[in-house]
Amino acid sequence: MMKSVVTGIGSHLPERILTNRELESIVATSDEWIVQRTGISERRIAAEGEMTSDLAVKAAEKALADAGMTSADIDMIVLATSTPDQTFPATACTVQDRLGMHHGYAFDLQAVCSGFIFALATADAHLKAGLARRALVIGAETFSRILDWNDRTTCVLFGDGAGAVVLEAQEGEGARGVLSCHLRSDGIHRDKLYVDGGPSSTQTVGHLKMEGREVYKHAVATIADVIEDAFAATGESAETIDWFVPHQANKRIIDASAKRLGIAPQKVVTTVERHGNTSAASIPLALDVAVRDGRIGKGDLVLLEAMGGGFTWGSILVRW
Repeated sequence: MMKSVVTGIGSHLPERILTNRELESIVATSDEWIVQRTGISERRIAAEGEMTSDLAVKAAEKALADAGMTSADIDMIVLATSTPDQTFPATACTVQDRLGMHHGYAFDLQAVCSGFIFALATADAHLKAGLARRALVIGAETFSRILDWNDRTTCVLFGDGAGAVVLEAQEGEGARGVLSCHLRSDGIHRDKLYVDGGPSSTQTVGHLKMEGREVYKHAVATIADVIEDAFAATGESAETIDWFVPHQANKRIIDASAKRLGIAPQKVVTTVERHGNTSAASIPLALDVAVRDGRIGKGDLVLLEAMGGGFTWGSILVRW
């Protein structure tokens, strides 16, 4: 039996911290309003000239070091992002070059906030199919570049960052590795969370637009769908998992989802208060925090989930 095992993890955040108090001088809002509705206190903002690839490379280097590997050991790179450096080539190819990797293959994957889940599931499938032996899976975003800083309903929510894991195909009956992947999408909801620009439509980058109440309503319901599927496929449950690492969109969504699924609050990893919503980067960022502070350890059963524009949503259950 072949399993995809996480052997390294790393993350990187821009230096600049943008607090809620600072946002009060930019847009009509308040620290109290933001915290009450989202749980966010601060987020990181990429510096001028700092691109998604810059964040991705630094996160990837840390993940490789944690795995005790170099880019020579990697066969494929999957980079989940909605904010690529350029329309093309894929930002993953830029990362590949900057890591000194001139073999294998690299590509971007776009599933917005579900991007890391989709990328991890994709890498898992490639490894199990024998197309690669080791994969670098990255979630990296500079969402600050597509925000309308006059729109207080969206600009307070998002931040920039990157996280990465090294995934390795290992043979045997060992318990560690990816146990299940469940992915979904439904394009009927595409106008509830989108960017109003693009090469083929407006020839501009555009800004993020969101119907917050609709996103909240669908998020709580759809998240339960793929998590229940994960439990049914593996025989696990809310009681048997050790950690729940959800997409860090909004504290209220995280709390409501955990309550609906019967997951104890002490099992939930949250970093949204410090990072904001970093889209495809949020899950690997949160994972890295929980690994570094000693919460997530080898052998722990970890449940990952996300929902993003499209709508897209998915879950992954992994034995760390």
